[in-house]
Amino acid sequence: QVQLVESGGGSVQAGGSLRLSCAASELTFRFYAMGWFRQAPGKEREFVAHITYSSGRSTDYAESVKGRFTISRDNAKNTVYLQMNNLKPEDTAIYYCAARLNSYSNYDATATLSYAYWGRGTQVTVSS
Repeated sequence: QVQLVESGGGSVQAGGSLRLSCAASELTFRFYAMGWFRQAPGKEREFVAHITYSSGRSTDYAESVKGRFTISRDNAKNTVYLQMNNLKPEDTAIYYCAARLNSYSNYDATATLSYAYWGRGTQVTVSS
């Protein structure tokens, strides 16, 4: 069965950096678009970043993380990354990666329902 396993979370001070990884197994990774979402306590899960399938030529970001976060993928390693710089306390959340099989149809990359597979998440805590 498909598995997505996130790692790289932790506790940092404001202004610091973290790099999250999401390792995928039991799927043909290059055929999948990948997304990162996050969920803070008491809040709904929200979109963070998205990268298209194959070469990952196109990326999208939530306005709140543009210029600070970078999503990338390494198809040889079946892994998607989220480089997070200049972290802020409001970035504190559990971060989840998600996978969507490419279908050549339009979809909302920011919607949780667009993704079929999810990891269990990794905690990121940013202190002021």
